[in-house]
Amino acid sequence: MYRLLAINVDGTLLRPNGRLQSGTKEAIDFVRAKEVYVTLITRRHFPSTKKIAKALKLNSLLITHNGGFISDNLDEPIYVKRISEEKTFNIVQVLENFKCSIRLQHEKFSIGNRVRFPGNLIAKAMFGSGDPLFYPMQFVDSLGDYLTDNPVAPPKIEVYSQSENELRAIRETVTEHFNDIQVDLTEPHKLEITPFGVSKLNGLKTLANHLNIPLHEAVVIGDSIDDIEIIESAGLGVAMWNAPKEVKFAADWVTRSNNMNGVSYMIKEHFRKQQRIDFLKQIKIEK
Repeated sequence: MYRLLAINVDGTLLRPNGRLQSGTKEAIDFVRAKEVYVTLITRRHFPSTKKIAKALKLNSLLITHNGGFISDNLDEPIYVKRISEEKTFNIVQVLENFKCSIRLQHEKFSIGNRVRFPGNLIAKAMFGSGDPLFYPMQFVDSLGDYLTDNPVAPPKIEVYSQSENELRAIRETVTEHFNDIQVDLTEPHKLEITPFGVSKLNGLKTLANHLNIPLHEAVVIGDSIDDIEIIESAGLGVAMWNAPKEVKFAADWVTRSNNMNGVSYMIKEHFRKQQRIDFLKQIKIEK
Protein backbone atom coordinates (compact mmCIF):
# COMPACT_ATOMS: atom_id res chain seq x y z
CA MET A 1 0.00 0.00 0.00
CA TYR A 2 1.44 3.33 -1.08
CA ARG A 3 -0.34 6.60 -0.32
CA LEU A 4 2.26 9.20 -1.36
CA LEU A 5 4.10 9.60 -4.68
CA ALA A 6 6.95 12.16 -4.85
CA ILE A 7 8.47 12.87 -8.27
CA ASN A 8 11.66 14.82 -8.96
CA VAL A 9 11.37 17.35 -11.80
CA ASP A 10 14.50 17.86 -13.93
CA GLY A 11 15.83 14.64 -15.40
CA THR A 12 12.84 12.69 -14.07
CA LEU A 13 9.47 14.24 -14.80
CA LEU A 14 10.81 16.35 -17.67
CA ARG A 15 12.47 15.17 -20.86
CA PRO A 16 16.00 16.43 -21.73
CA ASN A 17 14.41 19.31 -23.71
CA GLY A 18 12.54 20.50 -20.62
CA ARG A 19 9.11 19.30 -21.76
CA LEU A 20 6.80 16.90 -19.96
CA GLN A 21 7.03 13.28 -20.97
CA SER A 22 4.21 11.87 -23.07
CA GLY A 23 1.42 10.31 -21.03
CA THR A 24 2.56 11.78 -17.71
CA LYS A 25 -0.65 13.67 -16.97
CA GLU A 26 -2.75 10.57 -17.70
CA ALA A 27 -0.52 8.49 -15.43
CA ILE A 28 -0.83 11.00 -12.59
CA ASP A 29 -4.61 11.13 -13.05
CA PHE A 30 -4.58 7.32 -12.92
CA VAL A 31 -2.70 7.14 -9.62
CA ARG A 32 -4.66 10.00 -8.03
CA ALA A 33 -7.86 8.10 -8.82
CA LYS A 34 -6.48 5.43 -6.49
CA GLU A 35 -6.32 8.12 -3.75
CA VAL A 36 -2.53 8.44 -3.83
CA TYR A 37 -1.23 11.92 -2.94
CA VAL A 38 1.12 13.16 -5.67
CA THR A 39 3.75 15.86 -5.11
CA LEU A 40 6.77 17.28 -6.93
CA ILE A 41 10.13 17.52 -5.14
CA THR A 42 12.82 19.74 -6.63
CA ARG A 43 15.61 22.31 -6.28
CA ARG A 44 13.56 24.67 -8.46
CA HIS A 45 11.86 27.71 -6.98
CA PHE A 46 8.13 27.59 -6.29
CA PRO A 47 6.70 29.52 -9.31
CA SER A 48 8.58 27.34 -11.80
CA THR A 49 7.40 24.15 -10.05
CA LYS A 50 3.83 25.43 -9.74
CA LYS A 51 3.77 26.06 -13.49
CA ILE A 52 4.58 22.39 -14.12
CA ALA A 53 2.02 21.29 -11.51
CA LYS A 54 -0.68 23.35 -13.25
CA ALA A 55 0.13 21.66 -16.55
CA LEU A 56 -0.53 18.35 -14.76
CA LYS A 57 -3.66 19.79 -13.05
CA LEU A 58 -1.98 19.03 -9.74
CA ASN A 59 -3.06 21.15 -6.75
CA SER A 60 -0.87 19.41 -4.19
CA LEU A 61 1.61 20.83 -1.72
CA LEU A 62 4.95 21.04 -3.57
CA ILE A 63 8.43 20.54 -2.08
CA THR A 64 10.56 23.28 -3.64
CA HIS A 65 13.85 25.14 -3.02
CA ASN A 66 15.33 21.70 -2.21
CA GLY A 67 12.95 21.30 0.73
CA GLY A 68 13.17 24.88 1.97
CA PHE A 69 9.69 25.94 0.81
CA ILE A 70 6.66 23.63 0.91
CA SER A 71 3.31 24.99 -0.20
CA ASP A 72 0.51 24.92 -2.73
CA ASN A 73 0.52 28.72 -3.00
CA LEU A 74 2.95 31.61 -2.60
CA ASP A 75 1.54 33.17 0.55
CA GLU A 76 0.73 30.33 2.95
CA PRO A 77 3.53 27.74 3.04
CA ILE A 78 3.22 24.88 5.51
CA TYR A 79 6.99 25.10 5.91
CA VAL A 80 9.64 27.65 4.97
CA LYS A 81 13.24 27.99 6.12
CA ARG A 82 15.12 31.13 5.17
CA ILE A 83 18.55 32.71 5.42
CA SER A 84 17.99 35.73 7.66
CA GLU A 85 18.16 39.25 6.23
CA GLU A 86 21.28 40.05 8.23
CA LYS A 87 23.07 36.85 7.27
CA THR A 88 22.10 37.27 3.62
CA PHE A 89 23.59 40.76 3.62
CA ASN A 90 26.81 39.55 5.25
CA ILE A 91 27.15 36.58 2.88
CA VAL A 92 26.66 38.87 -0.13
CA GLN A 93 29.35 41.21 1.22
CA VAL A 94 31.78 38.27 1.21
CA LEU A 95 30.67 36.96 -2.20
CA GLU A 96 31.17 40.33 -3.88
CA ASN A 97 34.91 39.99 -3.26
CA PHE A 98 34.95 37.11 -5.76
CA LYS A 99 34.45 36.98 -9.52
CA CYS A 100 31.04 35.34 -9.43
CA SER A 101 27.41 35.84 -10.27
CA ILE A 102 25.08 35.90 -7.25
CA ARG A 103 21.36 35.22 -7.34
CA LEU A 104 19.07 35.55 -4.30
CA GLN A 105 16.24 33.08 -4.88
CA HIS A 106 13.12 34.20 -3.04
CA GLU A 107 9.88 32.30 -3.64
CA LYS A 108 8.35 35.41 -5.26
CA PHE A 109 11.31 36.94 -7.10
CA SER A 110 15.05 36.77 -7.67
CA ILE A 111 17.70 39.47 -7.44
CA GLY A 112 21.15 39.11 -8.96
CA ASN A 113 24.30 41.13 -9.58
CA ARG A 114 25.49 42.13 -13.02
CA VAL A 115 28.65 40.20 -13.85
CA ARG A 116 29.78 39.53 -17.39
CA PHE A 117 31.57 36.32 -18.33
CA PRO A 118 32.97 35.49 -21.76
CA GLY A 119 30.64 33.26 -23.74
CA ASN A 120 27.18 32.25 -22.57
CA LEU A 121 28.01 29.26 -20.35
CA ILE A 122 27.00 30.95 -17.11
CA ALA A 123 23.89 32.44 -18.68
CA LYS A 124 22.75 28.97 -19.72
CA ALA A 125 23.36 27.67 -16.22
CA MET A 126 21.49 30.54 -14.59
CA PHE A 127 18.45 30.42 -16.83
CA GLY A 128 18.34 26.70 -17.49
CA SER A 129 15.68 26.05 -14.86
CA GLY A 130 12.81 27.30 -16.98
CA ASP A 131 12.06 30.51 -15.12
CA PRO A 132 8.46 31.45 -15.94
CA LEU A 133 7.86 34.91 -17.31
CA PHE A 134 5.74 35.83 -14.28
CA TYR A 135 8.68 35.24 -11.89
CA PRO A 136 10.22 38.72 -11.49
CA MET A 137 14.00 38.79 -12.02
CA GLN A 138 16.05 41.90 -11.27
CA PHE A 139 19.76 42.60 -11.74
CA VAL A 140 21.67 45.35 -9.94
CA ASP A 141 25.25 46.59 -10.04
CA SER A 142 25.82 45.98 -6.33
CA LEU A 143 23.73 43.55 -4.33
CA GLY A 144 25.26 44.84 -1.10
CA ASP A 145 24.07 48.38 -1.84
CA TYR A 146 20.63 47.10 -2.85
CA LEU A 147 20.21 45.04 0.34
CA THR A 148 21.10 48.02 2.52
CA ASP A 149 17.76 49.60 1.61
CA ASN A 150 15.86 46.47 0.56
CA PRO A 151 16.64 43.57 2.91
CA VAL A 152 15.77 40.07 1.68
CA ALA A 153 15.53 36.74 3.50
CA PRO A 154 15.68 34.11 0.73
CA PRO A 155 15.37 30.34 1.10
CA LYS A 156 18.41 29.98 -1.17
CA ILE A 157 21.39 31.85 -2.62
CA GLU A 158 22.87 30.65 -5.91
CA VAL A 159 26.47 31.40 -6.91
CA TYR A 160 27.85 30.90 -10.42
CA SER A 161 31.44 31.00 -11.66
CA GLN A 162 33.39 29.66 -14.62
CA SER A 163 36.35 28.84 -12.37
CA GLU A 164 36.39 25.66 -10.28
CA ASN A 165 39.10 27.18 -8.09
CA GLU A 166 36.94 30.25 -7.51
CA LEU A 167 33.96 28.12 -6.49
CA ARG A 168 36.17 26.07 -4.17
CA ALA A 169 37.49 29.23 -2.52
CA ILE A 170 33.97 30.63 -2.16
CA ARG A 171 32.74 27.43 -0.58
CA GLU A 172 35.60 27.28 1.90
CA THR A 173 35.31 30.97 2.83
CA VAL A 174 31.53 30.97 3.34
CA THR A 175 31.57 27.69 5.27
CA GLU A 176 34.35 28.96 7.54
CA HIS A 177 32.76 32.30 8.39
CA PHE A 178 29.05 31.50 8.68
CA ASN A 179 27.20 29.11 10.99
CA ASP A 180 23.89 27.40 10.37
CA ILE A 181 24.22 27.39 6.59
CA GLN A 182 25.33 24.76 4.09
CA VAL A 183 27.08 25.22 0.76
CA ASP A 184 26.68 22.56 -1.93
CA LEU A 185 28.13 22.21 -5.41
CA THR A 186 25.00 21.19 -7.30
CA GLU A 187 26.27 21.65 -10.87
CA PRO A 188 29.77 22.11 -12.36
CA HIS A 189 29.52 25.92 -12.27
CA LYS A 190 27.00 26.41 -9.46
CA LEU A 191 26.97 26.58 -5.66
CA GLU A 192 23.79 26.68 -3.60
CA ILE A 193 23.74 28.26 -0.14
CA THR A 194 20.82 27.21 2.06
CA PRO A 195 19.97 27.15 5.77
CA PHE A 196 21.50 24.22 7.63
CA GLY A 197 19.26 21.15 7.53
CA VAL A 198 17.45 21.99 4.30
CA SER A 199 17.29 18.92 2.07
CA LYS A 200 14.89 16.98 -0.09
CA LEU A 201 14.75 14.28 2.59
CA ASN A 202 13.76 16.69 5.36
CA GLY A 203 11.25 18.29 3.00
CA LEU A 204 9.73 14.88 2.23
CA LYS A 205 9.57 14.03 5.93
CA THR A 206 7.87 17.36 6.68
CA LEU A 207 5.21 16.82 4.02
CA ALA A 208 4.68 13.18 4.99
CA ASN A 209 4.19 14.18 8.64
CA HIS A 210 1.78 16.91 7.59
CA LEU A 211 -0.24 14.36 5.60
CA ASN A 212 0.09 11.73 8.35
CA ILE A 213 1.64 9.28 5.89
CA PRO A 214 4.67 7.23 7.03
CA LEU A 215 7.62 7.14 4.62
CA HIS A 216 7.26 3.38 4.13
CA GLU A 217 3.98 4.20 2.36
CA ALA A 218 5.73 6.59 -0.04
CA VAL A 219 7.08 6.05 -3.55
CA VAL A 220 9.88 8.35 -4.73
CA ILE A 221 11.07 8.69 -8.34
CA GLY A 222 14.36 10.51 -8.98
CA ASP A 223 17.49 10.68 -11.08
CA SER A 224 20.04 12.85 -9.25
CA ILE A 225 22.71 12.24 -6.64
CA ASP A 226 20.74 14.43 -4.24
CA ASP A 227 17.76 12.07 -4.72
CA ILE A 228 19.61 9.12 -3.18
CA GLU A 229 18.50 9.95 0.39
CA ILE A 230 14.81 10.14 -0.50
CA ILE A 231 15.01 7.04 -2.72
CA GLU A 232 16.58 5.05 0.12
CA SER A 233 14.11 6.37 2.72
CA ALA A 234 10.93 5.66 0.76
CA GLY A 235 8.95 2.46 0.91
CA LEU A 236 9.66 2.11 -2.80
CA GLY A 237 12.58 4.03 -4.30
CA VAL A 238 12.68 4.33 -8.08
CA ALA A 239 15.58 5.55 -10.24
CA MET A 240 15.39 6.67 -13.84
CA TRP A 241 17.46 4.78 -16.41
CA ASN A 242 19.27 8.04 -17.19
CA ALA A 243 20.36 8.38 -13.53
CA PRO A 244 23.99 7.91 -12.43
CA LYS A 245 24.87 4.39 -11.33
CA GLU A 246 25.00 5.44 -7.65
CA VAL A 247 21.33 6.41 -7.84
CA LYS A 248 20.38 3.15 -9.55
CA PHE A 249 22.20 1.11 -6.89
CA ALA A 250 20.21 2.91 -4.18
CA ALA A 251 16.85 2.19 -5.83
CA ASP A 252 14.44 -0.73 -5.51
CA TRP A 253 13.28 -0.28 -9.09
CA VAL A 254 14.92 1.21 -12.19
CA THR A 255 12.41 2.47 -14.73
CA ARG A 256 12.87 3.68 -18.29
CA SER A 257 14.69 6.95 -19.05
CA ASN A 258 13.08 10.39 -19.14
CA ASN A 259 13.27 10.15 -22.94
CA MET A 260 11.30 6.89 -22.89
CA ASN A 261 8.35 7.87 -20.68
CA GLY A 262 9.90 6.30 -17.61
CA VAL A 263 7.63 8.04 -15.08
CA SER A 264 4.33 7.11 -16.71
CA TYR A 265 5.55 3.57 -17.39
CA MET A 266 6.52 3.03 -13.73
CA ILE A 267 3.29 4.51 -12.36
CA LYS A 268 0.97 2.46 -14.55
CA GLU A 269 3.01 -0.72 -14.23
CA HIS A 270 3.24 -0.62 -10.44
CA PHE A 271 -0.01 1.00 -9.34
CA ARG A 272 -2.33 -0.93 -11.66
CA LYS A 273 -2.67 -3.66 -9.00
CA GLN A 274 -3.33 -1.26 -6.12
CA GLN A 275 -6.97 -0.72 -5.20
CA ARG A 276 -8.46 2.52 -3.88
CA ILE A 277 -7.64 3.07 -0.21
CA ASP A 278 -11.30 3.48 0.79
CA PHE A 279 -12.12 0.20 -0.93
CA LEU A 280 -9.36 -1.58 0.98
CA LYS A 281 -10.65 -0.13 4.24
CA GLN A 282 -14.10 -1.44 3.51
CA ILE A 283 -12.86 -4.98 3.00
CA LYS A 284 -10.44 -4.64 5.96
CA ILE A 285 -7.30 -5.35 3.98
CA GLU A 286 -5.54 -2.14 4.89
CA LYS A 287 -3.00 -2.68 7.65
